[in-house]
Amino acid sequence: MNGLSDIHSKNTILILEDDAKLNEGIRLALKKEGCDFLQCRTIREARTCLSQKEIDLVLLDLNLPDGDGMDFLTEIRNGWDIPIIIVTANNMETDIVMGLELGANDYITKPFSLMVLRARVAVQLRQRKNTGQFIYQEGPFVFDFERMVFQVRGQETEFSKTEQRLLRKLIENKGATLKRSYLIDEVWNGDTEYVDEHALTVTVKRLRDKIEEDSSSPKFIKTVYGIGYTWVIE
Repeated sequence: MNGLSDIHSKNTILILEDDAKLNEGIRLALKKEGCDFLQCRTIREARTCLSQKEIDLVLLDLNLPDGDGMDFLTEIRNGWDIPIIIVTANNMETDIVMGLELGANDYITKPFSLMVLRARVAVQLRQRKNTGQFIYQEGPFVFDFERMVFQVRGQETEFSKTEQRLLRKLIENKGATLKRSYLIDEVWNGDTEYVDEHALTVTVKRLRDKIEEDSSSPKFIKTVYGIGYTWVIE
């Protein structure tokens, strides 16, 4: 196999709803879809799940006990590429527009039909499946970016989220020279005001230490002096 390909796995849905009965009701309504569920009642719990698990869809309430759902929507969008359906009692047109503009894929207001919820969830999961989940297999590498399982010369290797974003961006642009400024903007999601340019150099070094046989003479992440970096498989 060469490059990026489709893989398939059982879908995992994160339900962030502070009402325990409704949270469980949503799970029961979607149970027949053959999904796994992570049920959270606070942003803190959901944040932990996102950092530790592979999530295929988030059902997000906006009125939460430990923060604003809109702010958390932005946080998810800045760190993860996951479909998000807002499920909330907030039915003002301004809230709907704001939620969609901040990156929600759909917006459902309470009370809602469970049949409609199932249909909306099915649409998002189907679209996610059709976009393809990325696995890169070439040379000594097997990188499953969705499951966050990475093998280097047959050995499992752990990468930080920042390292994963940088690695994926390089691989997606294999053979092209990517400018340092472009990589900084892409890897740190445009939030470059607080990112020292040295952070990119450090992240590249850490990646090289993990994937190169000799990080002082890299074969895969090549430096193009005065410009940036390029991913090469010879």
